[in-house]
Amino acid sequence: MQEQNPEPRNPLGMDGIEFVEYATSQPQALGAVLQMMGFVPVARHRSREVTLYRQGAMNVIVNAHPEALPGMSAPGAHPALSAVAVRVRDAEFAWRRALDLGAWAMPTRASVMELNIPGIHGVGDSLLYFVDRYRDFSIYDVDFVPIPDAPAHPPALAGMHWFGVVQSVFADRSRDWVDFYTHLFGFAPLPGGQYFGILPKGTLLVSPCGKFYLQLIEPPSGAEDIDWEERLLRVGIGAPDIGAATKLLRERGVVFVDRAPVQTSDKGALTQIYLGSVTFELVKGDLSPARAGSGS
Repeated sequence: MQEQNPEPRNPLGMDGIEFVEYATSQPQALGAVLQMMGFVPVARHRSREVTLYRQGAMNVIVNAHPEALPGMSAPGAHPALSAVAVRVRDAEFAWRRALDLGAWAMPTRASVMELNIPGIHGVGDSLLYFVDRYRDFSIYDVDFVPIPDAPAHPPALAGMHWFGVVQSVFADRSRDWVDFYTHLFGFAPLPGGQYFGILPKGTLLVSPCGKFYLQLIEPPSGAEDIDWEERLLRVGIGAPDIGAATKLLRERGVVFVDRAPVQTSDKGALTQIYLGSVTFELVKGDLSPARAGSGS
């Protein structure tokens, strides 16, 4: 008898977010914002101006290498959410499969690490990395030097964890990006009307591993005068108790938006914009596979 093997729902063996990367010419200022949010600088790159921040299972790369992103050194340039790395079963397989399905190879620019991490071109100038070394041996063991006296694995404040990523798209382009993420990676759109947090709009997709979400946001009506770009907009951070998380973060100096229609509630919260472009969304969520992922 011939065995029936349907197409797997998780073809890449995706297993969550390994890190997000910010490119910036203001690494100290961005680092101060991250530390307010509970992230701790734990290691520095051996040869590049790159710092690794961490809390719990969340890793943030701050890349201030001069070639990190074109135009980043221009006067008034704001930090950019420039890359997301996803954990996969086999990074080389994931990369080749993505290219075979039509993805663009990663553009030539200063990579985060000397270690060869395969990746593809994402939205705007961003990159999508594939990482398969995240258990006993990690990518940071090769290229980073621990900061003296810094804890290697600082605990997360209030159980915070990655919930996902929010991406802005041009008008009427959500369908194209849904096709991109479903075709290449196996993401699945959620039914209309199913949202998380305090910003119920856009299109939500759940990762094939169920550990994070992507949210696609088109420009709102009447926004013709807004300089809208297709880019990675912000990260979403899950917390089992939004009240406890916002209380801790306020005590650390974080300011939350608290005016209609965006007001902190037990469903979520949104920080003010720091450094002209950096904001974080808190979303009520736990660490179970179905609820650990993207911005609301």
